Amino acid sequence: MRKTILTLSLLGSVFVFSQEKNSNSTEKEKQIEGVVITKTKKAVEQKADRTIFDFSEQPQLNNGNVLEGIKKLPGLVSTDIAGMMYQGKILDVYLNGRPLNITSNELNSFLEGMPANSVDRIEVITQPGAEYPATSGGAIMNIITNKNANKYLTATYSGNYSFTNYDKFRSRTTNSLNLNARNKLFGWQLNVGQNYRESMLNGDQDVLLHNNTDRIGRGYFAKSGLTFDLGQDRLLLNYDIYHNNNDNYTASRGLADIPVSFDPVKYREADYEASDVAHTNNLRQEAVVTYQKRFSDKSQKLDFQFGYTKATSKFSQDNFFQRGFYTDIWQPFLYVGGENVLDNKSDMRVANFKIDYSQPIKLLDGGKVSLGGLYERQDYDTESKGLTNLEYQRQTASTYLEFQAKLKKFDFTLGARAENYDISGITRTIKDNAVLERDLTPFNKFKLFPNASVQYSVMNQVYIAANYNKKITLPSISALNPNNVIFASPNTEVTGNPDLQPTIFDNYELKISAFDYAFIGYSVSSAKDQVAQIIMKNGKNLYNKQVNISNMKIHNFNVGLPIPFMIFSKPMSEIMKFNFNPDKINFMYLYAGYQKHDIDNLNNKGFWIFNIMTQLLLPKDIKLTANYSYLTPKAGYFYFTADKPFNNNLDITLTKKFMNNRLTVSVFANDIFNGQVMQVYSNPPEGQPVMIRSKYDTRNFGISINYKIPTKNKLAKEDPNILNQTKKEDTGVMQQAQ
Repeated sequence: MRKTILTLSLLGSVFVFSQEKNSNSTEKEKQIEGVVITKTKKAVEQKADRTIFDFSEQPQLNNGNVLEGIKKLPGLVSTDIAGMMYQGKILDVYLNGRPLNITSNELNSFLEGMPANSVDRIEVITQPGAEYPATSGGAIMNIITNKNANKYLTATYSGNYSFTNYDKFRSRTTNSLNLNARNKLFGWQLNVGQNYRESMLNGDQDVLLHNNTDRIGRGYFAKSGLTFDLGQDRLLLNYDIYHNNNDNYTASRGLADIPVSFDPVKYREADYEASDVAHTNNLRQEAVVTYQKRFSDKSQKLDFQFGYTKATSKFSQDNFFQRGFYTDIWQPFLYVGGENVLDNKSDMRVANFKIDYSQPIKLLDGGKVSLGGLYERQDYDTESKGLTNLEYQRQTASTYLEFQAKLKKFDFTLGARAENYDISGITRTIKDNAVLERDLTPFNKFKLFPNASVQYSVMNQVYIAANYNKKITLPSISALNPNNVIFASPNTEVTGNPDLQPTIFDNYELKISAFDYAFIGYSVSSAKDQVAQIIMKNGKNLYNKQVNISNMKIHNFNVGLPIPFMIFSKPMSEIMKFNFNPDKINFMYLYAGYQKHDIDNLNNKGFWIFNIMTQLLLPKDIKLTANYSYLTPKAGYFYFTADKPFNNNLDITLTKKFMNNRLTVSVFANDIFNGQVMQVYSNPPEGQPVMIRSKYDTRNFGISINYKIPTKNKLAKEDPNILNQTKKEDTGVMQQAQ
C-alpha cells in the first residue's frame, strides 16, 4: 500500500504541475469588462542553467531582510564561517547582474541592510556560460530588484515590522517605495527604502572568549533608472546607492594574557571582562550606461555597456573599560578604555566596459552564436590608523565565443572564454616602529575557460542535461583586507590575507528535470587553491584568517519534488481535468541534498540538507505557508565540523489579500522553536582546534504589508524593465554579470 501511494504521489506530482505550467503562460495583466486576469509567478522555477526563486509574491521570503530570505531557499547553505553555497557550489553574489566583490561578514552586513520586499527574484545560475566572466567560480546568485515601467505613474509601498524578545525586547522595521512611469520622451523609475534592525549575537570560543553583542543596523538605498528610445535602439542610464551605518555594543569576558609592561614586554594571565563599541559605515555607489542596438531581426542584438562602482568602508572600535583579576595571585586590575582601538578604512573602485553581440545562425536544426569582450580594472586600498597597508590592483581583459545548436531532441552549447589577468600590489606593516613594505605575489597569466553542455528531451518538458565548465574565482576584497573589521579583544586576531591566490574550478553536473519543478541531479566541483577561513588557537590566543586549500572536491547530490495534496483525495482522471494555479492549491515541495567536502589530510564526513515547504489554503482566502529546514550535524564543512545543525528552523507565514488584491497583509513567525544556532569545532591545518558557538536572535514575530496604489488607466501598456536586469532576460536594461 505504501509503495502504491508513493508511486501515485510521484506520478501525480509530475502530471499536476505540468498542467499548471501550461495554464500560466500569459505574462500581462488585462482588464476586460471588469474582469482582471493576472499571471501568478512560479515560486520555484527550474531552467537548464539556473534555478529561479520568486520573492515578489512569496511573503514567507520577503517579510524581513534579504539575508533572512536567502537562508530559506532550499539547497542553500549560509554560514558565518564559510560563506554561501548552493548545491555544493561556492556562490559569487551579484546584485542586478553586477558582482558585489564582497564576502563573509561584509556581505552579510550588506544583505542585512536591504529589505527583502525590494527584491523581485533571485536567480541561482549553476552553469554560467561563456558570456559570464570566468571569475564567476562555481555558481552565481543574482539578486534582482527591478520592476516594470508603465505608461502611467504607479507607486507601490512595502513595509514590515518584527520583534524579538530574548534578553530584552528588540524591534526591526523595513520600508520601501517604488515609483515608475513613462512619457513620450523616456521612462523612469525610482526605488527607495530603509531598514532599521536591532539584534543580538552571543558567541563563545572555547573558554577563552565569551561575548554578548547588542547590534543596531541602519540601511538605506536608492535605485534609479532612465530609458530613452532612439528609433528601435535604446539608451539606459542607472544609478544606485546603498548606505549602511551600524553600531555593535559588545560585553566580553575570557581568559587572556594581558600586557603589564612594554619595555620590556611582559604579560600576566588574567580573567577579564571588557566593554566595547564598534562603528561600521559603508557606502556603495554604482553608475551604468547601456546602449542597446537592435536590428530588423529581433534575435540579433548588439550591446555596449560602461559601469563604475565605488565602495568605501570605515570601521572603528572604542573600548570603555577592561577589568578583572590576574590569576597568579588573584590581584584585581582596571584599565580605562580609549578611542580607536581599531581604526580601519577601505576604498574599492571598479570600472569596466563590455560589448555583447548575438545572432541566429544556420547550424544543424537551428542555432545561435554569441561573442563579446570585457575590460575591467579594480583598485582596492586599505588603511589602518593612518597607514595605507594594502594597495591592490587588478586588470582583466577577456573575450568569449559561444555556439548554441539544436538537433532533433538534442540541444548543444559549446563555448570558451579567454581571460588575461594582471594582478599586483603592495602591502605594508609596522615592526619595531619601522614601516616594512613588500610586493604581493603577482598573478599575471592568460587562461582559457571552456564550457559545454548537452540536453536531451526525453518527452514533453522532461529533460536530461550534462554540463561542464572551467571557472576561476579571484579572492574577494573582504578576504584580502589585512585589517580587523569585526571585533578585537585581548586575545583575538582577525585578519585577511593579501597573498591569497585565485581558485581554479572544474565543474561537472548531470541533471534530470521535469516541468520546471521536479529534478534530480549530481555534481562535483574540483577546486585548486580554494579560499577558506580557518580559526585556531595558540596558547590563550585566537586567530581567524584566510588560507588557500591546495586541492579540494565538493560532491553534491540533490532532488526536488512537488506534491499536490489532491493526489490523496481525488482520482487521477479528475486531477488531469483540473486547471491548476499554484496559488490556489494545497501542496508540499520537498528538497533533499547530500554534500561532501574532500580535502587532503582531512577526513570530512558528508551532510544532508532537507527543506520542506508547505502551502495550505484556509477559509476566508487565507494562505498558510510553512518552511522547515534542517542540516545534519557531525559532518565536515571545509575546515569545520558541525556539532549542531547549521539549519534547524521552522517558519510560518499567514497571508491574506484585500482590496481586489492590491493590499497584501502577512503575519509571520520565524524560527519558532529557536533551533537556529551555529556550533562547530575547527580543524585547522595548523595550530590547535577551537570550539565556536554563535547564536543570533533568530526567533522573531511580525507583520508585513504591500500596497499597490490604484491607477485610473488599467489598460496602459507595460514597458520592459528599466532597472538593472540580467542578459538572459532579453527585454530591458541588461545589467549582465561583469
